[in-house]
Parts: sequence; C-alpha cells; structure tokens
Amino acid sequence: MTEPSGKTAPEAAEPTEDLREEAGEPPAPAASEGPESAGGPETAEEPDTGGKPDAPEEPGAAEEPGAAEESGSRTVTAEEPKPSEGPDGRTATAEGAEAAEEPGSAEESGDRVAAGEGAGGAGDAGGPEVSEAQAELAAQRELRARIEARKAEKSGPVVSGAKLSGTAADLLAAVRAVEGGAASGSAFYEAPEPAPRPAVETAPATTVRPPAPERPAAPAPGTTAAVREVLVAGGAPEALAGRVAAVLGEGAAPALREDPWQLLAVPGVRPEQADGFARALLGPACGPGDPRRTIALTVWLLERAALQGHTALEVQAVRAGLAGHAVPDPEQAVETAVSEGAVLLFQEEETAEEPDGDKDVEEAPAAEREPAAPVLLGLDRYALAEESLADGLARLVRTAKAEVWEGGELERAAGAHGLVLHTGGEAARAEPVALAAAARERGLRTLVAVHADTRLEKDAVTVAALLSGAAGPGRDEDGAFALDLLVVLDAPQLDVETGAMLVESLPDGCRLVLSGDPEVLGAPGAGRVFADVLASRVCPRIASRVPDPGPLGELVSGIGVGELNQVEAPGKEVVIVPVRDAGEAVHRTVQLVADSVPRALGVPSEQTQVVTVGHGGSAGTRALNAALKQRLNPGPGRFGGYDPGDRVAYAPAPGHTVTGTVLSADAEGLRLRCGRDELLVPRDRVESALRHGWALTAHQAAGARWPAVVVVLPGDAAGGLSRPWVYTAFGRAERHLSVVHGVDQALPRAVAEGVAPERTTRLRPLLEALLAAGGEEGAA
Repeated sequence: MTEPSGKTAPEAAEPTEDLREEAGEPPAPAASEGPESAGGPETAEEPDTGGKPDAPEEPGAAEEPGAAEESGSRTVTAEEPKPSEGPDGRTATAEGAEAAEEPGSAEESGDRVAAGEGAGGAGDAGGPEVSEAQAELAAQRELRARIEARKAEKSGPVVSGAKLSGTAADLLAAVRAVEGGAASGSAFYEAPEPAPRPAVETAPATTVRPPAPERPAAPAPGTTAAVREVLVAGGAPEALAGRVAAVLGEGAAPALREDPWQLLAVPGVRPEQADGFARALLGPACGPGDPRRTIALTVWLLERAALQGHTALEVQAVRAGLAGHAVPDPEQAVETAVSEGAVLLFQEEETAEEPDGDKDVEEAPAAEREPAAPVLLGLDRYALAEESLADGLARLVRTAKAEVWEGGELERAAGAHGLVLHTGGEAARAEPVALAAAARERGLRTLVAVHADTRLEKDAVTVAALLSGAAGPGRDEDGAFALDLLVVLDAPQLDVETGAMLVESLPDGCRLVLSGDPEVLGAPGAGRVFADVLASRVCPRIASRVPDPGPLGELVSGIGVGELNQVEAPGKEVVIVPVRDAGEAVHRTVQLVADSVPRALGVPSEQTQVVTVGHGGSAGTRALNAALKQRLNPGPGRFGGYDPGDRVAYAPAPGHTVTGTVLSADAEGLRLRCGRDELLVPRDRVESALRHGWALTAHQAAGARWPAVVVVLPGDAAGGLSRPWVYTAFGRAERHLSVVHGVDQALPRAVAEGVAPERTTRLRPLLEALLAAGGEEGAA
C-alpha cells in the first residue's frame, strides 16, 4: 500500500465548563476545535455532552474514550485523568473505544415529535418517561435475580471473593495487611465450598415466553419538585431534576442535601461540577478530603474505568486518580470507600504447585519469587457479573455429557465438551454455522446467536433479541433457554454483564460454542470475555485454517500479524485516496459514497458504510454525518433533528448499537427500520440514544459488515490508531475498501507496533481457579 504524506494537527486545548453549560445554557466562546487525542481502555475521559450531562453522545457505549470531542465551535477535550493517561497516570495507547458522544439537539419546531416538544424531557416536572429499552433492562435484571435465587436453592454459587466480611475496623487493617504481604486477600471474603449440582434432568421442560415487562414507575412529581429545590439552592440548573430523581430514587432530595457529591451518580456530571454544587450547599463544612467526596470520587473513577473496558482497577491506579482530583490522603480515601462497602477489594489467590522432594526445601530468594497478584478495587455489579459468568461456564463444563460426534475437529470437540472456543476470520464463520446445522440433524435443540442484525445467518438471532425474549426458543419455569447447543458468533463483542446473563440462562448439560476473531476490537462494555476464556486455557480451542479470500482477505490477514502489505486489486477491491487535510478528507469521503463507489462498482450509497477514528474533530463522525446528510438526504431535521430516510445508529441499551433508517415520526417517537424489524425510539430517548449513522466509529461497526466501506484517516487521527483498530475497520468491507489516507507513516507504524493495552479484569483467574484441572485436555 502506498502511504501518502499527511499532516498532524496540534492537540486541542482543554477548556472548563460549569454545570449550567451541561444543562444546555449557552457556553462562553472557546478556542477552535482541535483533533481527537488518542486514548485506550485505561483513559478515563468525561465526554463533552453538548449540554446534556446524562446523555452520552455516542448512543449506548463509551467508545474511544481517549478521544477529544467537538461540539459546535467549542473545543472540548478529555477531562481528568488527561486524554493520554489512565487513572494511574500511565500512557494509554490506542485500542480505546471511541469517545462517548451525544447527538446534538435540534431546534424546537412545530413538526417535532410529540407536537412540538423536544425529544428529551428529562427535566420535566413529572420526571423522565421510561423507555421500552429501560423496561427491557429492568426485566432482564429481574430475570437474573430469579436465576441467582434458583442457583442458591440448588447448590450455592462458587464464591471467590465478591463479598466482604468482618467489621469496618477489620477491613481498614486488612487493606494494609494485603498490600504489605502479611495476609492473603482471600481472608476478606466468604468462600464456602460449592455444593454438588444435581444431575441433569432428562425430561424436557415446557417452554414459555416471558410476559412483556412492566415499565418501572417514574419518579413522583413531588420527588422531582423537591430535587429541583435542592438543585436551585446549590446553584445547579433545574433541568437536572428529573435525571437526578430517576437515578437517586424517592429519597433523592434529602440524600442530595446531606451528600451533595451524590450528584456524581448522574451520568455526565463531572467532579468539578459536583464540587461547586457541594460548596454552595455546605459552605466551609466541606473540603477536598471530605469522606463523602472521596467515596463518590472512588466510585466515579471505577465507573469511568468500566466505560473503557475495565471491570476492576489496581489500587495504585485508583489512588493516583484520587490524587489527581486533589484528595489529600488517597490511601485513607480508598480504605474508607472499602469499609463503607462502596467498592470491593480483591486479590486473587495464585495456585502454586508443590515443589518436588523434601518439604524442608529452602525458600527461594525474594528476588526470584513470583510477584504477588495485584490488589484490585471494583464495583459490585461487575464483580457479580464476572463471578456469575465464571460459575456458569464451569457449570456447563461439568454438566455436559461427553459424546462421540462424527465430523471435523470442531464437531468432535463440541460433542466431547460443554464449552468450546473457535477462532478464525470472516471465512471461518461457516464452520460453527455448519456445526449448528449438523447438531440440528442429530435432533438437538440448537441456536446460532450473532452480535449485529446485519449478520443474521439462517435461523439465527441476535444476542440482544435472545436475552430480551423477542426471539429464540423461550424459557422454562426456571428461566433457562430450551437449548442443547448454543453457538455464539462475534464472541469478542460480549461484555461481561451480557455474557453472564447469557450463560446463566443456559440449562445444565447445554453445550456452548464461542466463536470469533480474537484480533478485532473488544466489547464496547466492561470486560473481555472471549479473550479471558482463551487465555485461561480451560477448554478446547479450535483454530480455523480457512483463510479469508481475495485481496481484502490478504490485506486484513497481513494486518493481523503486523504487516501492512501492498496487495494486487484488479477489481478495485482496495483503493487508496490520499488527502492533505481533514477538509479534503470530508470532501473526498462524500464524493466516494455518493458518486464514485456507486458508479464504478455498482454498490449503492445505502450499502456503503463510512468508518472513522472518533466522533469529534474536523473529520469525525459528526462532521462526516453532517456532510453526508446534506448530500444524500437533505432536510430540516424536523423530527428531533432527523428526517425520513436518514441513516441512524440507535442504542436500545448501553453497549449495543444497531443501524437503521428513519421511517416516520409520531407522538410516541421515531420509527426506524433496523434490519428485518421496525423499532420505535421513544420520544424521550431520541436525543440520548440516537445519532446519524452514515459514519460510525470502528467500535460501533465491529460485528457488522457492508458491501463497501470507506475508512477515513485524517492527519489528526494518527494518535487514535492501533493494530486492532485498523484490523477491525478494514475488515468491515465485503467487496470494496476505500482508505481516505492522510496519516502518512502513522498507519504502517500502528499496524506494526500499535498493540492496545490490556483491560484489567478478573474472569481469567476465576476460571483458572474453578477449572484448573484438566483445562488443557483437548485444546488445539
């Protein structure tokens, strides 16, 4: 590939914004927009939300969190920790999920959704209207609670450290003991031995569809009004009242008055804004070391880390993050947060083999000993999800009955084991699909689940539809799917909470095959399920030997091993379009999508997808979507900023993005065509969960493919590139790939050297502890 020259723009300056700006009041003029800065999973950034603190601009997922964001003519960059650093001060390189963003709100219009009302409504007196997606998530949480209760009745879960025990004083002393090596972290947790599971029942269960979930009640008007009074007293905008009431519940007003830093629990609110609010309410009674502040900041740092994929952070990283927010004694702050139960402390036990020979052998010198497992801090929701997932995977391994299946390597492994991993590129997807077809012929209840609705195989469903009950085999009275084999494609896109719900919904004795390409970008949510299970080596791993065909397959395969090769493309499968600056990049992108690709290759514009590094900057998704809309579907944006025919990206739940087209609008909201289905985006969800979708980030595009893809690499995107990013973006094309190239040698350098930093998770050691014996058997 020819690498034309490109220019790198300077880093954007970081302005300050107050809480009133976050509520939508006009900001002061700021410097001109700069490029997005590179960030990885360790970067903890607060996105510019365009005046809406609770609405991430990229619907549903915080992606490329290290990227700086653009809103109008203002420059908005990552807030503390700085864009190039994680909470522990380490430089983060580029796997990073793209920066979270919120589609800007359009002007009020008589033709807008709901007879002239804005799409938001979060600050209305009655509180926010609960969406179908929120109701669906609530139903899933209820289902998960039922499953946990069932597990407790049957056998008791395998516990490995999710709960603390002892008094607060014991915990404060224990933290110091673990870090000093005087005690093991396992002493802090209840760890009962798991009871044996009952034998797998052979009688078929009656399958029933779950009833439609009831919408959870919105906060009472009195609650919202009381919160509004507290916000006004603290100098915060009244528009936040509905959001605060929804997050903090019925007792929100007194809780907020007693602990103003609880405002940080509202998505989009930043520490300096919560500090100003607290000073206005408490006066000289508060300070940087106030325990209420330090606890809220500790939780906030872990929540921000989860947006970049971490399920836990090393205690030193959390302390560094607290120090960056002027906490005078970060060590004491961490201990206080642990003792109050706001965060959990973990140190996984290392399994060491007994030395051969006499037991009185001399202990190895300290310098030669293996380093102790790091002390981690995490939130209970991710601790529960990881331990539930590990327990569920171990249950499948132990309860599956080994059988002899004739066929290829994958079929034989699936017959003999309850959990099998399959790796390979795009062409390798045919192998697990063939496995599912063979299993159906054997009379097994079999299902294939995929990540994106654009990749639906025959008789396949999306993971989201399966979990919600919208598709799939239904559940029995215990909440388990009526399945004997589940094949999950695009498994790298599973975050830990989705993975836990999926595995806990499988009955004892069910087989699970996880298939995917380990080189692609990881899940947009917290965790790295597929990578952790691969690294744990506790089950068979079948690597496909089927290469991806053609020039595109050759190009992407080379990137996977760190080589950016020049490939022969007689059918214009790969085209490089050199550009000098971001303005030219936008112009050439629109030209390719609207004219060149349809004319030269016969691929219509609606089947061509643009992929770029981030949302902000002069050639990010916002700028590209604005230019593409003007050319392909011009209109006034009468319905919450959208017109019929607009391509959109919709996030029905955090971390899950689907693409579609606007069909119409009515008083209930916007109606979309997404794949085979028609969806309704409720009026109050339009601003927070919807954005234009002609241009996507690589994280949004992961798991989907299009006939033609245009990858945009302006000069200011160089810092956001990594090998997984390039591999994912280039691999979205089926027939044609155009690269709008302005990053000079940054592209081959990213392919050769740009390995993304690891996410901090706990799933691997949990699995190794549960399934250490015999894990290598059958591995390939």
